[in-house]
Parts: sequence; structure tokens; C-alpha cells
Amino acid sequence: MQTSILTKYREARLPWYTIYPTVPDFSTTVGAEDYEKWLRGLPVGDSVSLYVHIPFCRSMCWYCGFPTTITRRDGPVLNYLTVLREEIRLVSEQAPQALPVSDVHFGGGTPTLIGPAEFLDLMVLLRRRFAFREATAVAVEIDPRAFTAEMAETLGVAGVNRASLGVQSFDPKVQKAINRVQSEAQTAAAVENLRGHGISRINFDLIFGLPKQTVQSCVQTATAAVAMRPNRVAVFGYAHIPSVIKNQCLIEEAALPDSDARAEQAGAVAETLIAAGYREIGLDHFALPDDELALAQKAGRLRRNSLGYSADTCKTLIGFGASAIGRIGGGYVQNEVTRDRYTRHIAAGRPGTSKGYRLTDEDRVRAAIIERLMCDLEADVPAICAAHQFDPLRFVDSAERLAMLANDGIVDIEDGFIRVRQEHRFVVRAVAAAFDSFLANR
Repeated sequence: MQTSILTKYREARLPWYTIYPTVPDFSTTVGAEDYEKWLRGLPVGDSVSLYVHIPFCRSMCWYCGFPTTITRRDGPVLNYLTVLREEIRLVSEQAPQALPVSDVHFGGGTPTLIGPAEFLDLMVLLRRRFAFREATAVAVEIDPRAFTAEMAETLGVAGVNRASLGVQSFDPKVQKAINRVQSEAQTAAAVENLRGHGISRINFDLIFGLPKQTVQSCVQTATAAVAMRPNRVAVFGYAHIPSVIKNQCLIEEAALPDSDARAEQAGAVAETLIAAGYREIGLDHFALPDDELALAQKAGRLRRNSLGYSADTCKTLIGFGASAIGRIGGGYVQNEVTRDRYTRHIAAGRPGTSKGYRLTDEDRVRAAIIERLMCDLEADVPAICAAHQFDPLRFVDSAERLAMLANDGIVDIEDGFIRVRQEHRFVVRAVAAAFDSFLANR
């Protein structure tokens, strides 16, 4: 039944709804001038989150869909940092004051390819341009294969307090099939180094549905992961779209598990994590009961942004670097994806914005409903509409799809309150899609 439902609702082709509207709906009619205007209009005293994108890796993981450049040299990274620093200056000068910062996230690519001295300099610049607090959360994504004890010490000195480690799978056969060979010992050493320098909040990323992966190997990976006791574990399903992501052409399609096997793998990993004391968070995250995500979910304030699930309640996210996405009062913006075009924007003295989206009142209501569904697996549609002074009858385009979901036993609906049944939580994107007015045009 699970497989037929996934097929019926074309689950594999649906957005992940980290944001709404999604990036394919962005337009070049929104550009750098709009972004600068929105920055100047930020409310004085409102906290913001910062995202810093570092698009470099030492080797290509064949499954990866993120824009990144493979380099064995430090020169391209150093050149990029020069441009990035200038963007930080340009953007910060548009704000009405030194904006207070709630969260900072370094993503990639592999942010820790930045040398220790350069990382410290970058943090000094951010602290000079923005108002950091003692409680500001600073997170960094890490590839344990290229992580050194010196970098662990640097992160501690720089005030980093959360690290997200890519694991994916500990099965050597799977690792070879995706060109990412990473031992348990390497991962454990990275965790030990981080904790030894005061970085105690650790996240792991795992993937199911990879080539040569089995239910048994997924459970073994999850078991090895929880033995290191990360605070959070993200469990993503591999999406094989080689027509879009060219490096995925190197993956042997015949070795990929089918839909039944994928569903079984996802369920087995979830059972393993729950048995180890982790709580389910939304669609694909698990967290220890005292983690911020678990506490936010319990309090009904779990959020979703372009990075995934978050306990951050900031309305504004400022993105730095090539391809970075920002969320600001009037809507969304995205920087140029290619480093050359991004560099030309900054050299011309303007933000790297290439496109964006200007939100309407209806977009905000749809986004609020989708966010609650993705975070809580339920949404009180009439209450959300009332809070936005919006007529729920305008969602007539959702009625047919919602009725189908209810008939298939995926959701229960009563007086506009929608609840996704627990056994169908993996199909929550299909429920969110009922409120996506752009879906038919994609």
C-alpha cells in the first residue's frame, strides 16, 4: 500500500517544502535592487539568521545534488573567500544597524576546507559587521574524511557550538558505490575532537535508498551512529535524477533499491533510532529529547527554512555566497549559482542576487499551512487563515486533492483541521502539495 501511494502521488517528484514558494518558482524580476530595499526596511532590533555557503569539496560524492567545485588546491578557496568577505560588507552596509544574530550556519560543500586562520578571520568579520550574542548558535557542516584536530580546535576558539557530520552509510559496499569511503573510526575521531573542544551538539546525516544498500546495512549504520550519541540524526531518501544531477550518472542504477525496499529501509532506520531514545521530528529528522528541535516540536514552535528543520524563530535569513538563499521581509532571494557570475556581481558593488520571489498575502498563508504540516504533521487551516485574515474558501483548488488523500486513509480531516496519520508520515509532502498553487505548472 505504501508503494502504491508513493507512486500515485508522484512523491519522488514533489518538492521538499523547506520553503514555499520553492526555488523553481523564483523569477529574475526580483533582483539586487529589491534585495537592497528589503534589507534597508528590516525592523530595528529584529534578530536575523546568517547562512554562509562554501561550495568546495576535495572529491565528488556521486549522489550529491548540491552545487560544488572539486579542488585539491587552496587557491580557488582563498579567492572565493575574498569575494565572500566583500559581499558580507556590501550586505551589512545596507541594513539600518548592526543586525543582532540568532544563528549562523556554514554549509557547502565542505566549509572546513577553509584554513584555520581564514576561518577565524571570517568569524571576526561577521562579528564586526553583525551583533553576536553570547547565546548565538554557530553551526558548521563537516566532512570527517578531511577534518583535522587543528580545525576542531579552531572551531572551538571561533565559538562554533554545533557540528553536522555527513555519514550517509557505514557499509563499505555502499560507500564504494557512491564514491564516499569513510570509516566509522574517522567519524568517531571527528566526534571526539569536536567534543574535546567544547562542541558538544552533534548532528549526523544518513541516507537510505543508495546503491547496494539493504535493510540490514541501514540498521547497522544507524546502530553504529547512535553508539556515538549524536544529538540529532537526519535521515534522507536518495533521489536519483541523473538527467539533472550529472554526477549521479556514475551511480549504477541496477544497484538501486526499489520503492518497496526504500520504504522498508526508512522504516527500519526509524525504528532503530526510536528504540535508542530519539524522537521523530517532522518528515526526516530524529532528536534526543533535550535537543532544541525536540523541545521546539513539543512547544509547537518547530520551524522549517531553506536548511531544513529548525528551532530558530527568526523571520529573516541572510544568505552569503554563490547559490545561497535568503528569506527577508518582502520575499526570497537567491545568489548566482556559478562562482564567476556571483563574483562579477560583487565586483560591481552589488549583492550577488540573481533571482527571487516577492510574497503575496496568499503565499504567506499557504506557506504557513505547509510549514505546520511539514513540522507537526497537522494543520488547523481555519485558524491559520483567521490569523492572516484570509478566507479559507479560496483554497478550493486544494479540495479535490485533500479528498483523495482522505479517501486513501493518509489524512483525517475535521472542520478544516488536517492530521496526517502516523503510518503515512513519509507521504506528508503529498499532503503539503495540496496547498501548492504552483505545482501544476512545474
